[in-house]
Amino acid sequence: MNKNKKIIVIGSGFGGIASALRMRAKGYQVTLLEKHPDLGGRARVFKKNGFTYDGGPTVITAPYLFEELFSLFNKKISNYAKIVPLDLWYRFVFEDKSSFDYTGDEQSMEKEIKKFSKDDVQGYKKLVKFTEKIFDKGFTELSAKPFNNIKFMLKQIPALLKLKSYQSVYKLVSSYVTNEKLKRVFSMHPLLVGGNPFTTTSIYTLILFLEKKWGIHYSMGGTGSVVNALEKLMREENIEIIKNAEVTEILNNDNQITGVRINNEKEINGDYVICNSDPPNVYKNIIKSKNKYSFLFNQKVKRMNYSMGLFVYYFGSKKKFKDVAHHTIYFGKSYKEHLNKIFDKKELSDDISYYLHRPSATDPSMAPEGHDAFYVLVPVPNNLSGINWSKEGERFKNLVLTKMDQTTLPGIKENVVSDFYLTPDYFEKDLATLHGSGFSIQPKFTQSAYFRFHNKSEIFDNLYFVGAGTHPGAGMPGVLSSAKVLDELL
Repeated sequence: MNKNKKIIVIGSGFGGIASALRMRAKGYQVTLLEKHPDLGGRARVFKKNGFTYDGGPTVITAPYLFEELFSLFNKKISNYAKIVPLDLWYRFVFEDKSSFDYTGDEQSMEKEIKKFSKDDVQGYKKLVKFTEKIFDKGFTELSAKPFNNIKFMLKQIPALLKLKSYQSVYKLVSSYVTNEKLKRVFSMHPLLVGGNPFTTTSIYTLILFLEKKWGIHYSMGGTGSVVNALEKLMREENIEIIKNAEVTEILNNDNQITGVRINNEKEINGDYVICNSDPPNVYKNIIKSKNKYSFLFNQKVKRMNYSMGLFVYYFGSKKKFKDVAHHTIYFGKSYKEHLNKIFDKKELSDDISYYLHRPSATDPSMAPEGHDAFYVLVPVPNNLSGINWSKEGERFKNLVLTKMDQTTLPGIKENVVSDFYLTPDYFEKDLATLHGSGFSIQPKFTQSAYFRFHNKSEIFDNLYFVGAGTHPGAGMPGVLSSAKVLDELL
C-alpha cells in the first residue's frame, strides 16, 4: 500500500474526481483542491429562481465508466444516483424545418434516413460497421493507455492508417453517405468534444459507435447529481476535499514538483500532483519555471490549435414546450463556412447552429411546476478572436433568442422568466482554460495521442494530467478514461 504517499489533485472536474478515487483505491492519501465553492468543474450546477441548470456536460455516454468508480470500493452507483436511458437521443432540426430523430433503434433510424435519401441506408450501415472497427482500436484498446512514449505511438500508426485516421470525420462520413443533411447528422460528433468535423481526425467517428454500444443517458436531477454522488463517495473514502482553494502556483525544484500554493498564500506539499486543469494554461501561468522547458516542448505548445469557444445561455420559461426533445441540435444555413469562421477566421456569425438542452423533458424537478428549464450552447470563436464579450454578449443573447423563437421554440421570447449567460471569458477566467477554449486543444490528428499534452508531464517527474487537454481527450468518456491512464502510470 501507498499509505504514506500523498497525492494532490488540482481541480474537481470529472477527470480530477475520477483520479482522486482511483488513487485512493490504491491506498494513497488524497487531497482534492477546488477553486470554486462547489465541485464539478465544467459540470458545475447553477440554481436560479427555482430552476436547476447543469453548467456544461449533459449527454451521458458509457455510464459504466462512472459505475467503475463505485465498484472500486465495492459500492453501487444505483444507491447514489439514478441514471436513465433516453429513447430519443437527439432531434436534428434544419433551416427548412425538416428534422431527423436520432435513436438507438435501427429500424426507426432507417426510416429517418429514407426521409432524406433512400440510397443512403446501405451507406449508413457500412459506416456503422467501419466506426465499430475504429471504436475497437481507438477506444477499447487505446483510450486508457499512456501515450508518453514515441515508440508506442509509432507502433499504432499502421493500424491507424488502415482505419483512415488521416481523413477528417466529414470526409470519412462523406465516403459512405451522399445526402448533405445526413452528412451533417453523422459528422457532428467532434463538435461535442471541441473539434471541427472538417479537420478532426476520423478516429473520432468512434463516438458514433460508442453511443450505439451503450446508448445515451440522463441522470435524474441533472449531471450535477452525478457530481454529488461522487462527492459523497469521496467523503466516505476519506479523500480530503478543500473548496475555495485556487492553486495559484505549482511549486517545483528542478524537475520535481514539491507541492502547490493556494490562494497566493498557503503551501501544501505532496509526493505527486495530478492536474485536472487545462495543461497549456498550467504550463504557461501556474508553473513558474519557463527556462526549464525544452526547445521542442516550447515548439509543441506554440503550434497548438485550440478548440472553439462556447456561448451558453441558461433560461427558464413559464410556458412548457411539450413537443421539444431533451436534446435538440439545430443546423444553420451553412456548415463548412460557418465552422471555418469559428475555428479559422475567428469571426462571429449571425448564421448560428446550436445545441438546445431541455432536461425538464425527462425530469420535471429541474424547473418549477408548469415551467421548463433550458440551456442553449452556441459554438463561437475562442478568445484569440479579440471579441469583447462585455459589449457583444447582450446583442448575441438576443440574436440567439430570436433564432430559437423562429426555429425550435416559437414564442420563447415572451415566456422567459429567468436567464443568464456565459461566454468564453467565463471559460478563461473561472475555468482557467487558455484563450477561453471550451475543450482545451482541438482533436486533430497532429494533436491526438502522443501529440497531445502527456498524461505524465514531459517536464516534471511527479506531475500528471487528466481531463480534456490530455489523452484521450474531451467529453465525459474521454476525461474519465484519462484517469484510468494513471492506473498504468502511478
